[in-house]
Amino acid sequence: MENQLKSASQASAIRFISSSVGDNSDYNYSTKYNGSMHLALSSNHAQTTTSANKADTQDTSSHGHCIQQCYKLLTDCDVQVYRARRRKYILAKIHFFRRWINYHIRLGQSEITLTTNETSTDNSIAFSVIKDISVRSKFKIIHRNSQFCITIVTNDHINLFKLNTRDLRDQLFYSMKWKLNKFKFEHNLRSTDNSEILLKEIKNVVDFTMAIPIEDVEIRYFPLEIICEILQKQEFNSIPFVYENAIEALAPLLEKKYPSPEAYDFFTRYCRDSPRSPIVLDMFALSVQKILKHTDFSTCLPIRTLVQEYLLSLNSQNDGLQAVDNFIKRMHSPTMVCPFLRVLSNLISVCLAGIYSFFKERKRFHFENEDSCREYDTKNESQLICYTHILQTISTFYDWRHQLGLILQPIPFPGEALKHGRFIEIYKNVVKNLVEDPRCEVHQTVLGRCEGKDGWFETFCFNGNACCNDDGEMFSQMLNKLISCCCRKKSFLLSINKLLPSLMLLALRGRQSSLDTLCAMLDLDAVENHDNKLKLISILKSTSNGSNMYADACARQRVLKQIQQKGGPRELTLAPNSIDIDLAGLLSRGPFGNLESLNLAFTDVTSACAKYIIKLPALRDLNVRSTRFGDAGLELISEHLNQLEILNLSETPVTDKGLTYLANMKMLRKLNLNSTNISDLAILILQESLPTLEECEILYTNG
Repeated sequence: MENQLKSASQASAIRFISSSVGDNSDYNYSTKYNGSMHLALSSNHAQTTTSANKADTQDTSSHGHCIQQCYKLLTDCDVQVYRARRRKYILAKIHFFRRWINYHIRLGQSEITLTTNETSTDNSIAFSVIKDISVRSKFKIIHRNSQFCITIVTNDHINLFKLNTRDLRDQLFYSMKWKLNKFKFEHNLRSTDNSEILLKEIKNVVDFTMAIPIEDVEIRYFPLEIICEILQKQEFNSIPFVYENAIEALAPLLEKKYPSPEAYDFFTRYCRDSPRSPIVLDMFALSVQKILKHTDFSTCLPIRTLVQEYLLSLNSQNDGLQAVDNFIKRMHSPTMVCPFLRVLSNLISVCLAGIYSFFKERKRFHFENEDSCREYDTKNESQLICYTHILQTISTFYDWRHQLGLILQPIPFPGEALKHGRFIEIYKNVVKNLVEDPRCEVHQTVLGRCEGKDGWFETFCFNGNACCNDDGEMFSQMLNKLISCCCRKKSFLLSINKLLPSLMLLALRGRQSSLDTLCAMLDLDAVENHDNKLKLISILKSTSNGSNMYADACARQRVLKQIQQKGGPRELTLAPNSIDIDLAGLLSRGPFGNLESLNLAFTDVTSACAKYIIKLPALRDLNVRSTRFGDAGLELISEHLNQLEILNLSETPVTDKGLTYLANMKMLRKLNLNSTNISDLAILILQESLPTLEECEILYTNG
């Protein structure tokens, strides 16, 4: 079996390219001990083969696959050296006993320097004179400890480097191989003016880099840097096929290693100059996909520029935006959730930078009139359309939508973008997809991130900043979703009092969402001053639908006044198995203005019952133990029941998020959180925000 493996290894061995100055001969660099290993290379293909012997530099996995060991680049080390004149048939008869000299060697850019402490003189071996380098010797060395040797043959000398271990020997051997071939490749690439020879050398250096088992920044950057530098020489600028073939040869290297910023600049210019070239689409696709999946653009801006130009190249194809859509879908993958976390943030970064760059360049031009401005946009807005369309495509993916909304929530675009009709026309679809998402945390991203900062809701407001000639359609759609889902609460309604003129105008035009909002403001007493309240009532009465809604609101107010009328019991306990409707029916039958304690423990009420509980003005004690009263209910009662002193939430589904709402209940003295999913950190934060809290039971919590 071992002999078969050796024969197969020898048969498949191919040779390293070693095109030295003045000598284009190929040399075989191999290692042989107790078996044979050949690391070899041809101009079009590189491969490694090993014997089955475990002593070789390659290892074998449990599945039988060959795994080659990688080494760090070694630039200096201590070795034992024997140097002899190159005389045929004489060296084989010499015994190398007591003739080894200790040297410290350094691998430079053009030579190997040998230094010893015993003498003041240094020796060096120039790469240009090396004829052969091998980890096996063609000469018979009679010494039992000299098997870990490297042989370097020059025109006049044979140099034997002896090391203590096989790993150190192989590391030094491959490091020497890299330095030697780097020197020769660099010389050949810089000295040739022939395009065919240049392309051949480019393929050779790429193949060698792919095969060498050395991992180092120098190896990662050198091939791309030197090739890009040579290709940017003036004499090659007018030869398109040189660029195309060179990039085709570099494609395997781009897939395996990250280029340098200089290389990215070269590829970016090629994408910009030849956007419809098949090389861009075929050869750059995998590299750009890898960049988006694994690269952080904050560390290297030229990488982002390359991706931008690649996307614009896709947009310049015959199918244009469809090609861009297909690329984004491939980046997401056909699964429900994209497995690559960096893809989304990188794509958004590319789009935001591209949109900002468009308006920055546009701002430099001084347009004489609207016609000149329109002419400029028609000529250059394809870039803007491409990036905005990518944002629209991203917003169609369910798993990407939330993060997209959070990034876009503070409106990261310049003011000119909000007034640009073509941009707003496409971007409206992004906002629409965010609003139509059923998750509250997603459609709430159209609101401002913090108080006093406008969000997309205010921007798309009727007569707002966005140039949106849709008669308030987009604004009404956002308002309808927010009011009908999660924002029908006093704090939100108070915050939009500044939009009351637009709401009234849209209500006059019969927009149902505006009518619902005005009625909600009456129900929750969320109108800032009496004059505005009178105007609001007049607007509701002016339309038939609004008049009916106002009549219903007045009926609800009468019921509310009846409930809040003084009198009735001070304590009330709901029967087990009662539901939300039972509580609503009970409260509607009589006055409960004096009710101070409400016990709903062990009932089937949910957070929906909070809208009935907040009607009790004198309530001080609320017990919802072992119910389905959760975060949504806490959010509502925290806005209206600031006078609450005792609250029992044990065995309820409340979470840390719900606990943050209790910070508004400044009168709270006793709180029971036993057997809830509350963390210790949330409890500590709550205790700091509620100095009046005297008792807080937290047995069997998540913390």
